[in-house]
Amino acid sequence: MASVPSLASSVHARLASALVSALPEAGAADPLLRRSDRADFQANGILALAKKAKANPRELATKVVDGLDAGDLLKEVEVSGPGFLNITVSDKAIIETLAARAADARLGVPLNGSAGTTVIDYAQPNVAKEMHVGHLRSAVIGAAMVEILEFTGEKVVRRHHIGDWGTQFGMLIQYLLEHPHELDHKAADAAGEAAGEEAMSNLNRLYKASRVLFDSDEEFKTRARARVVDLQAGDPETLALWQRFVDESKIYFYSVFDKLDMDIQDVDVVGESGYNDMLVETCELLEESGVAVRSNGALCVFFDEYKGPDGQPTPLIVRKSDGGFGYAATDLSAIRDRVGKLGADTLIYVVDARQSLHFKMVFETARRAGWLTEGTQAVQLAFGTVLGKDGKPFKTREGETVRLVDLLDEAVERAASVVREKAQDLTEQEIAERAAQVGIGAVKYADLSTSAARDYKFDLDQMVSLTGDTSVYLQYAYARIQSILRKAGEAAPVAHPELELAPTERALGLHLDGFGELIAEAASEYAPHKLAAYLYQLASLYTSFYAECPVLKADTTEQVENRLFLCDLTARTLTKGMSLLGIRTPERL
Repeated sequence: MASVPSLASSVHARLASALVSALPEAGAADPLLRRSDRADFQANGILALAKKAKANPRELATKVVDGLDAGDLLKEVEVSGPGFLNITVSDKAIIETLAARAADARLGVPLNGSAGTTVIDYAQPNVAKEMHVGHLRSAVIGAAMVEILEFTGEKVVRRHHIGDWGTQFGMLIQYLLEHPHELDHKAADAAGEAAGEEAMSNLNRLYKASRVLFDSDEEFKTRARARVVDLQAGDPETLALWQRFVDESKIYFYSVFDKLDMDIQDVDVVGESGYNDMLVETCELLEESGVAVRSNGALCVFFDEYKGPDGQPTPLIVRKSDGGFGYAATDLSAIRDRVGKLGADTLIYVVDARQSLHFKMVFETARRAGWLTEGTQAVQLAFGTVLGKDGKPFKTREGETVRLVDLLDEAVERAASVVREKAQDLTEQEIAERAAQVGIGAVKYADLSTSAARDYKFDLDQMVSLTGDTSVYLQYAYARIQSILRKAGEAAPVAHPELELAPTERALGLHLDGFGELIAEAASEYAPHKLAAYLYQLASLYTSFYAECPVLKADTTEQVENRLFLCDLTARTLTKGMSLLGIRTPERL
């Protein structure tokens, strides 16, 4: 089905047409329409237009109103102040537009006609290392942007740029070679979370033991360093042992992502090692083109605008003086691959804000080298830090980084208490299922309801609260609607455009109509927090409607059906919006 024009776009079109008729010499003009608390919409564009045409703005506004085609769309248009227009749409137009949305599987949300290919780099844990709270934001924000962009019609390629290469592997591989059973699993049939926990336990133990030996035994240190050379030279035995670390880490990664209710496909995991074959060529191309130059033996790119504390330019080091490659060489090779092979016209990096300078330099270098052309853009979707309740970086009481698994388990535990308290007819298994959906949803929503660039406080008590801006509040609103629909009996959701709407019905209807425009905005600005804000406002408007407008006990059959229609469309919009954020909406809570 074709997309459904929003009420705002329909009003905008009528006003623009009336403006041209009232002042043809000005050509096409923007009425500057926005939502208003004085009416449904306010148009402010006449003031600037009148000034430009040296006309009286109030007289021009009156002329526009006189020439406006109201039809069934507009109920009232009044001139206010020096030349504003306050516009109220008809109840009939609201319900007819919502009925068209309800008839469409996509809720009338249009596909982007100019969609392209976007590669999103997100959820990038490190091999042989535990995932901690710092890994949460990249995973959650990136997954939401994937869903939002795909919903608008964009072709999205996921990339998980895991840290799977580096000198630390010499130490780990050498230790495993000398202690070959350290990564063996005790329980051969362990799967999912249990296998993930055992994998991480093995990796942690091996890492600590190899580190102690590396720091205390000079002969082992020499053998470990020689092993790095073997790894980089592609020695088959060394590579096979390195692959064991990668595979063992993936068992752990996937168990954590599964707990986060995130789908990570192996084909999308392309770590640092995936670009090893391109590194030498990347450096040669940069040097041959003059983009990079030798400085103290290292291959560097310089920028006039980036200087260190001493006033000297801060370079991007592509290759170190000892011949080793810096992160920049890998990141630049990844850009070449993503634009050249994957055909990306947009690259999004969901990476900590503290890496902003690095990515500015990498993007600028890629532009100079011609790998990012006019038709391609690279964006860092930078995120802030997760803070504790005290406003400081989130740590355990012992001052250590919080394990992501522990944090998620505690969220589910807290959610179980909330669900058990509200549950009326749920079994223990259903309570456990709801607790996971509510707890993980709470963690994701707390992250996504904050602008990515801002730090946010991790407060589980607030996150699982049934009141305030939380996912639980939204899930509860959805479950309440499902309860009403179950109790409706033979009464069905049917739109009745002939009915007069109560103020809370109008407010809910107008907000529902803005879903498509909001999705377009969240997609173009890479701003999942705007979708979260929209959904919270939707749940709040529904709560007001529910409090003031009896649904099943409304005065007439038509009114019951129309209010059930509003309930049903609210539920569908909530569950669609929440699913784009990666959050489940249980039918019962």
